[in-house]
Amino acid sequence: MNPPFLSIVIPARNEDTRLPRALGQAFAFLESQTYSSEVVVVENASRDHTLEVAQKLARNIPNLRVLHEDLPGKGRAVRRGVLEANGEYRFIADADFSMPVEQINRFLPPVCSSNIAIASREAAGAVRYGEPGFRHLTGRVYNFLIRSLILPGLQDTQCGFKCFQASVAEDIFPYQTLTGWSFDVELLAIARRRGYMIVEIGIPWYYTPGSKVNVLHDSWRMFLDLLTIRSNARRGVYDAHA
Repeated sequence: MNPPFLSIVIPARNEDTRLPRALGQAFAFLESQTYSSEVVVVENASRDHTLEVAQKLARNIPNLRVLHEDLPGKGRAVRRGVLEANGEYRFIADADFSMPVEQINRFLPPVCSSNIAIASREAAGAVRYGEPGFRHLTGRVYNFLIRSLILPGLQDTQCGFKCFQASVAEDIFPYQTLTGWSFDVELLAIARRRGYMIVEIGIPWYYTPGSKVNVLHDSWRMFLDLLTIRSNARRGVYDAHA
């Protein structure tokens, strides 16, 4: 059975060039589906015309909503979008759509019924196209640390495409504390602590130049984030409060 309503949440900072193409792909796909849907773009602290571009597109697309955040941080934008989305399934997508949009149905019933489904560039069936070797290596080193310190068993937590059942999203996102690049590791750690099922879905993934992650600058910050997540978990920050 298809989901009755799907929300696609797209965080967008300085994406005035890529956003129109991403939305074109998304709506071309959604218009051919039998289920209802919406797209929620969350623009935050852009220095270009992302907000204006998104708002202009929204004037002609009824099921496109545009939200604005004053402060930067991908995690901040994603949290806002997911918690304000209406869908019974809430799918996070990067604005570059490095995963073909047609893959989305693999994250939804009847194909997948997990609480959380995450795209993986390492799971069975995954294929990477065009990724520089150094970037792949640094990503694998970081994921080794994630598996060792936080999430054993998950091969790729950093791919930007993830789907949450609404009830699960509304349970775990309010406990998110990180607003930068490591926010998704924190969310998956919270979900696992709450006993939710997480599955990895191997996807075709196409490297797109223009990544916002600076490997040398951000790696240390992301490592410190892992230590913060471990500390938060030990102190009960992610436990449900009465």
